[in-house]
Amino acid sequence: MRGRRSVRAFLPTPVLQATVAEILALAACAPSGTNIQPWHVIALAGKERERVCERAQHAFHHEQGLHASEYDIYPAEFVEPYLGRRRRNGFALYASLGIERGDKAAMRQQHARNFAFFDAPVGLIFTIDRRLTQSSWVDYGMFLQNIMLAARARSLDTCPQMAWAMVPRLLTELLDIPQHQMVVCGMALGHADIEAPENRWVPERDSVDAFARYRGFAA
Repeated sequence: MRGRRSVRAFLPTPVLQATVAEILALAACAPSGTNIQPWHVIALAGKERERVCERAQHAFHHEQGLHASEYDIYPAEFVEPYLGRRRRNGFALYASLGIERGDKAAMRQQHARNFAFFDAPVGLIFTIDRRLTQSSWVDYGMFLQNIMLAARARSLDTCPQMAWAMVPRLLTELLDIPQHQMVVCGMALGHADIEAPENRWVPERDSVDAFARYRGFAA
């Protein structure tokens, strides 16, 4: 768990389909309410991955109308302590890349790398039946975490990506996603480029005392 982090630069080293299938099978051990197992995954590699990435990057730069998530990725207004955490994270990431504050063009270029899966050889797109409710999204989070941990156990790295939820119409068209399914997120999967400066930066975590309370324990 401590070794898992959001990797934003990958090596081109291929990942076998059998390895991806093994990771997904393990991840599916995640609990879900009444065992409904709400997850659906499209795994992309090779020319299929390139096709989707090329189209998504073009949309990001030239087709802003396609950028409309089917759910609120972030709140309309951030409040503390979330605003401060978000800012510190963003400033530290851009600083690791030598991007100065206010350089919106460079920030946008970095954001566009989401739509190349940060050069990872495998891209995962996750969808959920839109008729399900919030409890199924909680289940989905446990499934996603299992994927990331199973990947680390195989010396692979990941980056969960909300950015892919910004292009649901594009993905629905390119990947033949049924209309009753909606895009949850994407995820990059592969071998981390440990020499990349953005991968040497480690985000901070608050102490347990900042988010946990204890009641009823013996002194």
